[in-house]
Amino acid sequence: MLHNTVIRPGLDSDEAGYIRLIGDAWAEYPNCILDVDGEVPELRALATYFAKAGGALWVAEEAGRLVGMVATRPLGSDNAWEICKMYVEKSQRGTGLAHTLLGGAEAHAIQAGAHRIVLWTDTRFDAAHRFYEKRGFVRSGSIRILDDISKSLEFRYAKPARGVVVEALDAAAAASAERRLAEILVACVDAGASVSYLPPLSLEAARSFWRKVSGDVAMANRLLLVAWVDGRMAGTVQLDLGTPANQRHRAELAKLLVHPDFRRAGTGRALMQRAEQAARGIGRTLLTLDTRAGDAGEALYRELGWQEGGRIPDYAVDAEGRLHDTILFYKKI
Repeated sequence: MLHNTVIRPGLDSDEAGYIRLIGDAWAEYPNCILDVDGEVPELRALATYFAKAGGALWVAEEAGRLVGMVATRPLGSDNAWEICKMYVEKSQRGTGLAHTLLGGAEAHAIQAGAHRIVLWTDTRFDAAHRFYEKRGFVRSGSIRILDDISKSLEFRYAKPARGVVVEALDAAAAASAERRLAEILVACVDAGASVSYLPPLSLEAARSFWRKVSGDVAMANRLLLVAWVDGRMAGTVQLDLGTPANQRHRAELAKLLVHPDFRRAGTGRALMQRAEQAARGIGRTLLTLDTRAGDAGEALYRELGWQEGGRIPDYAVDAEGRLHDTILFYKKI
């Protein structure tokens, strides 16, 4: 709860609070040393530093004490903005303050024209990784090596900021998306989706599934596509490329999932169209899939030009134990 917390623009005069917040956070991890004057002298006048960069800085204050901070600034290309200096006092974690701070920084960046939001985080900061992944960020690009006293290595995280955007994930990004994809799978199963599971599906069982998918992505046996809606990870679909030797022209489309909160917004259609485009790009000319008869996906597939190839009666049961037919679809691209 944030009843007594005030969020306001950060000031240069908040210098001592910045140094304490960051120093305390770094001290939670081995060999993380804050050398203010040697490596981060901007902390002495942080509001001025971000203002000169065209960005902004905010702090969370409670009873005159800084308990959180975050900043953002534009980058040089691709309409991207960077999230910087994201820290929350340990006593405030789990209160929603971190989400409020980051949400405000993201909103500022989007209003300023950001199409993509990026950030860097130390490879040791596991709790931060989980937080950013929950917010829809995924690993992106190479690890950055810093020549600093802490011998830091940093992960780059990124996500689209606005609209419906579908992207293919590499192995590192797929692994970092497992938590959010597990939430999407559980929500879809709870809503009645026929995707090999029955409710209640535990998050750990869902994460186990996505770990296998990440492994297939790493082995180039599977293409994983993810959709974001206004910066929130909303859906996914896969192309199974592990077809037999005499079917290398074919790929199987699997696990089209759209979180119930994002349905009827064009997310499923965007995922399907991007999957077809990706398949063409790697030389696959025939796509196949199967779906439970009567599911919402059936109407979408037909609308997108997929052809019914056959029907198998009583193929799978639902949560009430009722048997349903499965329809086999194909599409030549």
